[in-house]
Amino acid sequence: MNQTIRPFPIGRVHNPNAAPETPYGPALEAILNAEGFEAARGEISGWPGYAPTPLHRLSGLAEAAGVAEIWYKDEAGRFGLGSFKALGGAYAVSRVLAREVAARGARGPVSAASLRAGRHRDLVAGLTVCAATDGNHGRSVAWGARAFGSRCVIYIPDAVSPGRQRAMERYGAEVRRIDGTFDDAVRKADEDAAAQGWIVVADTTYPGYTEIPRDVMHGYGVMAAEAIAQVSARGLNGPPPSHVFVQGGVGGLAAAICARLWQHYGAARPRFAVVEPEAAACFFASARAGRPVVVEGDLATVMGGLAAGACSMLAWELLWAGADDFLTVPDAAALEVMCLLSRGLAGDPAVVAGESAVAGLAGALGALQDPETAAALGLGPASRVLVFGTEGATDPKLYREIVGRTPEAVAGSNG
Repeated sequence: MNQTIRPFPIGRVHNPNAAPETPYGPALEAILNAEGFEAARGEISGWPGYAPTPLHRLSGLAEAAGVAEIWYKDEAGRFGLGSFKALGGAYAVSRVLAREVAARGARGPVSAASLRAGRHRDLVAGLTVCAATDGNHGRSVAWGARAFGSRCVIYIPDAVSPGRQRAMERYGAEVRRIDGTFDDAVRKADEDAAAQGWIVVADTTYPGYTEIPRDVMHGYGVMAAEAIAQVSARGLNGPPPSHVFVQGGVGGLAAAICARLWQHYGAARPRFAVVEPEAAACFFASARAGRPVVVEGDLATVMGGLAAGACSMLAWELLWAGADDFLTVPDAAALEVMCLLSRGLAGDPAVVAGESAVAGLAGALGALQDPETAAALGLGPASRVLVFGTEGATDPKLYREIVGRTPEAVAGSNG
């Protein structure tokens, strides 16, 4: 390992259920399926401003880390929201509003396009969507609500920065800050929605609530489909990436990517690892127990978008079947990797990455620095690693404090 990458500790639990040769069968299709992914791709690719986000080939970092390739899917520019969440929350808003408006007797077919055009304005204006968030999901729901014409209320835990709160308010959302964790915000949103007749647009599933989070996860699959096509176009036309590292949180993103890769590559699918902050590692704890468990405490982590104490029910089912490993990284690793990406190693582009964006890459680099973990994961000089940089500088003030430069200065250093 090159000395430009400082070592940090990493935790690992191997999943004994995962087996590459296992087909993506009916039980998994009932959670996420190819038809749902294709419907999301067809809808989202037609939205104004849609374009595939970049896939950076970080050759300098790969050489320093001792692997053949590191590919970084950069979601910082997605629809101007700075995060991959634009693919999930806003898509789910369009789907649920279309269903609600049709059920309330709208004339003619109801679609995202007709909602955006204001053809059902009177019906939509009487609807309210709400969500709990650590920042990015709420921004996407607020953006979708404004685009499609409904009211929006967002609940945030007290750890969410004022900058992220203001970003949601700029899209017209009423933001309510609560005293507690993300999981407390989820409960409060659910309680108020039941009392007020609002529609909860959550990115996590729980008993009796699965349809809308499925829409969210199918939307996330657009990002995975783009990455598959981009990797192939860059010269890996035979073998797929050998390893994929994806951040955890409630698990919707990881489950969507795992499912999309599994469906596309079958038995040749990459080894898949879920990476979480040490202080908020509900999948790691659940994998160690062999069943879903809740992580208690304040879940305080600089990777605020991943500060979840409970797994999404359906995400757990899919990942317990398909994720090979569950890893944890310390907050210091995220800060180090943010700075590392901002500099660009040996000809690599300088990348603006937020705190929660880099967990997957931190997991990969941490595993490579530990010979025992690297061997267990099959990481070595021939490995081709794919990671998903899920956000840019969604709080520019905090980003500057961490990196020492503004996001604009980092981006501008690429010439």
